[in-house]
Amino acid sequence: MSQYTGLAGMGADAPLCDLRSDTVTRPDAGMLQAMAAAELGDDVFGEDPSVNRLEAVLAERLGKEAGLFVPTGTMSNFTAMLAHCQRGEEVICGRGYHVYAYEAVGASVLGGIALCPVAVRGDGALDPAEIRSALREDDPHLPISRLVSLENTHNGLAVPLAEMAAAAGAGRAAGLSVHLDGARFFNAITALGCSETDLAGLADTVSVCLSKGLGTPAGSVLAGPSDLIAKAWRWRKMLGGGMRQAGVLAAAGLYALEHNVARLAEDHARAAEMAGVLRSLGAGEVVQATNMVFFTPADGRNDGLRAHLAADGVVIGGGSSGAIRIVLHRDVDDAALARAVQGLKSFYG
Repeated sequence: MSQYTGLAGMGADAPLCDLRSDTVTRPDAGMLQAMAAAELGDDVFGEDPSVNRLEAVLAERLGKEAGLFVPTGTMSNFTAMLAHCQRGEEVICGRGYHVYAYEAVGASVLGGIALCPVAVRGDGALDPAEIRSALREDDPHLPISRLVSLENTHNGLAVPLAEMAAAAGAGRAAGLSVHLDGARFFNAITALGCSETDLAGLADTVSVCLSKGLGTPAGSVLAGPSDLIAKAWRWRKMLGGGMRQAGVLAAAGLYALEHNVARLAEDHARAAEMAGVLRSLGAGEVVQATNMVFFTPADGRNDGLRAHLAADGVVIGGGSSGAIRIVLHRDVDDAALARAVQGLKSFYG
């Protein structure tokens, strides 16, 4: 039975299998109970014990001095860049990374911070040579290079630690700091088989999203040195991210860290199974990485496939052409996966 069944707040018309993203998950009974029992206070005053506990727990797990709970991953990355950089300074990042491609370049629009995008390699890493070539000379005509922003995972790819270290090292050699957009941080360490501190230790600040893969309703944590987190705390308030009794969300994060990290390997395994089915059908190009499958139908019948699956309660995203991203997550159990597989087989059979 799908984990959608019987969850509080679910409408009768909810899909039986939603493969659009791992952000569509609903809290399970245990998480809802933890949220209901959360100790609460006013987080703007620093008095919410659940928020304080979440920040401390994740900071310790990542080997950082402090943490900051924010509503979204976008705000987490944004406050990190604002904490690292002054107006007129520049961040070197991947052209396809979220901070450049999918967060409305808020650092530039609202923060006065320049973004310098460089090519992303096929393995999701930044080439150290590209970083070195993007460094600015000490010239008043140019912005000041200040930060390298990395990403792991990238489009589902778990970037190898050695490649991450090389990119970070290229920035550090020039005096730059390093930020890691680790929205799916725990998917990365699951795939890499490394420790949390192995990955987090490569960057000064790390952003971890709790609603991607880990099953919480909302929230991200920025972890890093105490002085930078203090700056980010002020920026969070200015950006409207200071919440009051936010412990109801922080409690979900604490529950997720305890119960939903180890099981991410199940999502990866189901993604591999889905990729294998698609390859066996010979219906198009298939790429699988961690909990994601990118499927490009050879016949271009994206809309037809979407409608066919939707009729059976299976939802996929994507446009009318090109690759369709299929994301496995904690609300897609074996029964839900089997339903999606049957729908694919009946469409291409």
